Amino acid sequence: MIEINEGSGRCKVSFICFLTGNGVIGHLVGGEKPHVGGVVLSSPRQSLTGDGIGCDSWVIPLPGHKDVIVGQKMAETLCMGLNQPVSLTAGIHIDAATSSDIAEISKNCDEITQRALEVIRKGSA
Repeated sequence: MIEINEGSGRCKVSFICFLTGNGVIGHLVGGEKPHVGGVVLSSPRQSLTGDGIGCDSWVIPLPGHKDVIVGQKMAETLCMGLNQPVSLTAGIHIDAATSSDIAEISKNCDEITQRALEVIRKGSA
């Protein structure tokens, strides 16, 4: 199991994941009310250009939830970077979030994604 945290206060996000050896099962949660906002499943495949790895993704948001926007970005980045399927549940909520809050949460999610790639790759080497 891996846990990575980024940010502080109401904009803190956490990524907890399990490595199965043939896929990543992850939870991206944070803000003031961690919850289940949606699910993303990304599966690696040959890039449509024939050069490198691409992925197909299935996204299931709960009505009114936008958590899957950062969740999809993370799942696809991990999927293509690790060439493994990724199942990700996302749930980040801040009451009365400002555009600044949303930008900070998005930045924190990008940071966690890059850190997760590094940690998982080191563990797989």
